[in-house]
Amino acid sequence: MDMPLTLGLSAGFFALAAFAAWRGARPPDPHRGPRLAPWRFIMLLAAAALIFLLGHAVHMLSAGVQDT
Repeated sequence: MDMPLTLGLSAGFFALAAFAAWRGARPPDPHRGPRLAPWRFIMLLAAAALIFLLGHAVHMLSAGVQDT
């Protein structure tokens, strides 16, 4: 992976985690029925992927990988 791809994926996972956190924090609405998406679990998965990608980016910076 190169640096722009890593940073782009990091931005995407950050946006997904923020959106899922917002949706998961909303109070339940019994008139609309049950929630069909596990927003808190999606938030945790996106945050875990984000941490992995940021660690990968730091490793690439410390190793001196240049953008090609």
